[in-house]
Amino acid sequence: MKAETILVENVVSSGSQRPVNREKYEAVRGPMLEALPATAPGLSSAELKAAVLPRLPDALFPGGQTVGWWLKCVQLDLEAKGLIVRHGKPLRWHRA
Repeated sequence: MKAETILVENVVSSGSQRPVNREKYEAVRGPMLEALPATAPGLSSAELKAAVLPRLPDALFPGGQTVGWWLKCVQLDLEAKGLIVRHGKPLRWHRA
């Protein structure tokens, strides 16, 4: 049985969309939005990963495998949709 997909956007490649596994996307999206604060300074990439990782189902991400890729995928999509904002150096994110 083929996994259901969802089209994600990329803030870096405006207008492009890519199909990804819906279940994994949604498993990361919810905890990411919950972990990100509503205001600056927000969370760094490492802080975001540390906050999201314990909230992910081990069945989808055994031992944390591929979590980094999925965090980046969801982060770029949420930025493209205007739901989160990046700023500063090193980069930090917070909800829009």
